Formats: sequence, structure tokens, C-alpha cells
Amino acid sequence: MKRWALWCGVMLLTAVGATAQEAPKVEVFGGYSFVHATVSGTSFTANMNGGSAAVSYNPVNWLGLVAEVGGYHGGQNSQGVGVNGEVYTFLFGPKTTFRLGRFTPFVQTLFGGAHASTGSVYGSSTGFAMATGGGLDCNLTQHVGVRIVEADYVLTTLNDTFNNRQNNARISAGVVFRW
Repeated sequence: MKRWALWCGVMLLTAVGATAQEAPKVEVFGGYSFVHATVSGTSFTANMNGGSAAVSYNPVNWLGLVAEVGGYHGGQNSQGVGVNGEVYTFLFGPKTTFRLGRFTPFVQTLFGGAHASTGSVYGSSTGFAMATGGGLDCNLTQHVGVRIVEADYVLTTLNDTFNNRQNNARISAGVVFRW
């Protein structure tokens, strides 16, 4: 019985070591993103469509360092006035990954900046941005996967033109390449 337990323990440690070696060093994501933007203290909301791209360097199996950019466009009719705008985000931070064979769930918190522009109606503004959330990748092959879903809370703090704080929900999906 003791030999059996010892053998199972050695096999488990060997399997964990083999799994750690299979983790990619670099992951690249690109895909579609939908953002529902709201401005604190107002009734202004906007649905925005766009895309995001991210590069993750994984120094160890479960930890990644992420650089992400996103661009979104949308608008709203408010009191008979149509307002269209763009928002661009530039974010960096850590990502924790749980590699479970075919599926790879993850959580991340990213910090950086955002730039918003509505053209001649409200002008433009640049400020702080933060995104926190997670997602699920489905690994099709060793080097290609599909990000089934990524759901994030995105906070932006822009100047008084945009009422200084925006609470946004972002949903993304796309393709992941791994090396």
C-alpha cells in the first residue's frame, strides 16, 4: 500500500512538471469587444463596438504580464442630439491563468490610460483607466485557441467634460495564438 501511494505521488509530481513545461511563454489575443459605457451621476449610456488586442508574457506557468490596447466606437441619441464617439484604452498588468487541459480560465487586473473623443460636441479627454475581470479560452491546438468569453469591468476617469468617472462593462471574444 505504501509503495502504491509513493508511486502515485511520483506520477502526480511528474505530471505537474510536464504540464508546467507545456505552458506557452507568449500569448497573443485579438478579437471583437462590446462596451456598455455609463457616466456616473448622469443618465448617459452608450453601446460601443470595437476590438482589443493583448500580448501576454508568461514567466511561469500560472502568471502572465499583459499589455493590452483597445478601440471602441459608438453613440447615443440624448434629448434629440446624436453623440458619436471613440474610446481607446492602453492597459498593463498581471494575469493569473489556470491551465486545465483543453480549457484555460484566467483572471486579470490591468491599469493604464484611456482617450475618449466625441468630435465637436464634447471634445476629447485623456485619463486613468483600469480593467478587472476574467475569461475562458478553449485550446484547439497547442498553438491556437479561441477566447470564448472575456468579461471585464472597465473604469475610466476622464476630465469634467465627461463627468470625471465612467463605469463600463466590456465583453470580448476572439482568437489566441501561443508560442
